[in-house]
Amino acid sequence: MTSLTTDLQLILTQRLNVSYSDIEDVCQRWKIEEMALFGSVLRDDFNEDSDVDVLVVFQEKPGWSLFDLMDLQDELQKRFNRPVDIVQKKELNNPYRRQEILKIHQLVYEQK
Repeated sequence: MTSLTTDLQLILTQRLNVSYSDIEDVCQRWKIEEMALFGSVLRDDFNEDSDVDVLVVFQEKPGWSLFDLMDLQDELQKRFNRPVDIVQKKELNNPYRRQEILKIHQLVYEQK
């Protein structure tokens, strides 16, 4: 189990209305090795109109198509009750964007 800070636990429960076990369930079913949050969900400017930015690392060769990824996005949107943007860590090709996201992201799940 990933050890979450108190602040991160509050973000999950108060801002996203999910528990760690909800996140763990999604990650295990979708073969996600790591899931992290970044962007406004971690900042004070997060509000009812904000989306949730999610960074993921899938297990090697999970076999997902683009349609599967859209299903994952739909599932997260329903759980969080707001729009979700999913970014795969391996697809962060812009070095500036990669550096910024990796500097601020907060890990919410890591497969053991």
